[in-house]
Amino acid sequence: MGEIKKRWYVVRAVSGKEKKVKEYLELEISRLKLNDFIDQVLIPTEKVFQIRNGKKVSKERAYLPGYVLIEAALVGEVPHVIKGIPNVIGFLGTVKGGEPVPMRLSEVNRILGKVDELSESEEEMKIPFVVGESVKVIDGPFNNFSGVIDEINEEKKKLKVMVKIFGRKNLLELSYMQVEKEI
Repeated sequence: MGEIKKRWYVVRAVSGKEKKVKEYLELEISRLKLNDFIDQVLIPTEKVFQIRNGKKVSKERAYLPGYVLIEAALVGEVPHVIKGIPNVIGFLGTVKGGEPVPMRLSEVNRILGKVDELSESEEEMKIPFVVGESVKVIDGPFNNFSGVIDEINEEKKKLKVMVKIFGRKNLLELSYMQVEKEI
C-alpha cells in the first residue's frame, strides 16, 4: 500500500465547543484506529490578556471560533466518522453539504505559523490604545480617575495619561494593565 496523501480541512463546530470536538475526534481516532488517516487536530488559538481583580491574567482563546483544523486523508469512513462527532456541523466547502475543500498550503502555513509564533513568542500584546483616547485608571493610587492618552511607549508598554486631579491636569505614567478604555 502506498503513502496515504493527507490534506488540511476545516471542520465547522458549534462555537465554544471546539475543545470538546477535538477531544471526541482524538478519542474516535484511537478507538477506530484511524491514526493512518488522521494526523492532527488543531484549534487555532491566541493569547489574550485581561485584568481580573487587579492582576494580569493570560488566557488562550480560539481566534477562529467555530472552526477546527484537521490534517487527514478523507477516504472510506473517515468523513462520516468526523461528521458524526457531537457538536460538529460539517466540513467547510464550496457547497453546503458538498465535498470538503482542502485548504491551500499557503493558508495552512499562515495559520500554523501564527500558532507557532504564539507558542514560541514571549507573551506579546497588541497595542490596544490610541493617542487622544479616553481611558479609566483601574489600578494604583489613581484608581477610578479618567484621563486622555498623551503618549504611548510600546517598548515599555506604558502610557502617559493626562488626568484631572482636584481641578489640575497631571501627567501620569501607567502600564497598559493599569488602564482600560472608557465606554
